[in-house]
Amino acid sequence: MNSVIGFYQTKFGELWERSLTSLIKEAIFGALKESNLEIDQIDAIFFSNMMAGILENNLHFSSKISEIIGRNIPIFRIESACASGGVAFHLATKYLSDNCQKTVIILGAEKMTDYSPEEVTAALAAAASGEEQEAGLTFPGLYALMANFYLQKYRYTEENLAYVSYKNHYHASFNEKAHFKNQLTIEKILKSSYVAYPLKVFDCSPISDGAAALILTNDNKILKKSEFSVIVLASELATDTINLFKRKSLDEILSTKIAAELAFKKAKIERKQINVAEVHDCFSIAEILAMEDLGFWKKGRGGEIIKELTTMLGRSSLTVNPSGGLKASGHPVGATGVKQIGEIFLQLTNQAENRQVKGARFGLAHNVGGSGGTAVVTILGI
Repeated sequence: MNSVIGFYQTKFGELWERSLTSLIKEAIFGALKESNLEIDQIDAIFFSNMMAGILENNLHFSSKISEIIGRNIPIFRIESACASGGVAFHLATKYLSDNCQKTVIILGAEKMTDYSPEEVTAALAAAASGEEQEAGLTFPGLYALMANFYLQKYRYTEENLAYVSYKNHYHASFNEKAHFKNQLTIEKILKSSYVAYPLKVFDCSPISDGAAALILTNDNKILKKSEFSVIVLASELATDTINLFKRKSLDEILSTKIAAELAFKKAKIERKQINVAEVHDCFSIAEILAMEDLGFWKKGRGGEIIKELTTMLGRSSLTVNPSGGLKASGHPVGATGVKQIGEIFLQLTNQAENRQVKGARFGLAHNVGGSGGTAVVTILGI
């Protein structure tokens, strides 16, 4: 049985004074402290990072981490675009399935704000297809295509999208580690400038720095001594075409649907049992599509349901993105998927403070790479 027993997250945001190395060090030793463990009790590290090889010209960061911790253990670097953190966790669960009585760290980190917007945009675009890059499409453009298709097909407006940002900024106002802690009005969201029609500034997640780390174990001796523990019921991964034009439909992400079906089957629970979810809201349309593709909402109903704000904290049996999501908590790409699972861990162990979902017993994390080329769905329970 694999269990999460600890989590630590640095502040997310524009951390000009911090290096990628310092963020990594803080996250590793912060997670160890939270779990009452020493570094010599760790058997392997799974490191999630997308852009160090592009922005910092440094691909061999696993060796750097070995230098930071002063140990010669297996360290694996995982890159799967914005789904890197979820994939790292998925691979860590497979490693533990093959190795008994082991404890590992899943670490995610990204340093993005030290570079120009043009450099970061080009680095992020590396997760798109060659054809899309040649056409000049960035990810705001790709998700704008999906948003336009969805709004026209189901006869919604930009106001429907705005409620995603409204809700997630409200949640982030209770999160001390969030990039943005300011609440927004629907009017302010709708008046913000367009990035790629119909997506506006406040429909888009920010460029962020940050790191996060989880402790995962199947060592019974360590588990018995742990103050907090949450069982990994499922971690499932699926892929789809990297090109949008190769897909059957623009109003769904097939990799999410496949991963979700596999995860719920493995976890042996129903969707109505999930109390809290962290879904990949890189853009406002992404959360609506995710809620439909995960099976929480019927296809085409998301634009209507989001306006009811039923997934806001304290409104119903399911709260979505209590951390603030990518939209307001921040999106340091390699750290995002790790933070999502960490937020579920905090919620299920009643450590989420002012944003605590009362009585949460089951939680889901949903992490997407690119425009849906990769998706990971993780289900945790107590």
